[in-house]
Amino acid sequence: MESLPISITRAEIWLCVTTLLYFLMNGAQIFETLVFVPKWASSPPDTFKLLQDGKGASLKFFWIILHSLHEIAFILAIVFCWKIDPVRNWLLVLFIIHAAVRVWTLAFFAPNIIQFQNLASSSSISEEIISRISLWKTLNYVRVTIYIAVSLGFIPLCIKLFSFRQ
Repeated sequence: MESLPISITRAEIWLCVTTLLYFLMNGAQIFETLVFVPKWASSPPDTFKLLQDGKGASLKFFWIILHSLHEIAFILAIVFCWKIDPVRNWLLVLFIIHAAVRVWTLAFFAPNIIQFQNLASSSSISEEIISRISLWKTLNYVRVTIYIAVSLGFIPLCIKLFSFRQ
């Protein structure tokens, strides 16, 4: 049996690491969406305290670390799959979708969460804030669905890459 080129082995490793990190991220997002978001959105402004750093379940550092690790692994998967056209091309498509959702997260979701955190000590909140909470929750379902779709997109790429073993 002849050995695989080292570039295929590294491509497999980094694509698998990226896929596993993406599924881990999805699990955390699903948990957050189904358990944590309904909790902090249930009775604002009192429940906004759950979002505050040092006083609640601040997930800021968790998400920063997980996204950073994942994006490094994603870039390494692209680098090591670069010469494997069908895998590279779809990885680039998935990365563009992922990057677009990350930009959306930084432009919409993060600033709103920060504002909600800042309203934790308010005695009441406006109807406009209630509407923004509802919009945030609805768009979060869309965002998580897109992330799940991207993670599912890794599966055929892994299958394709592993098919080169035969």
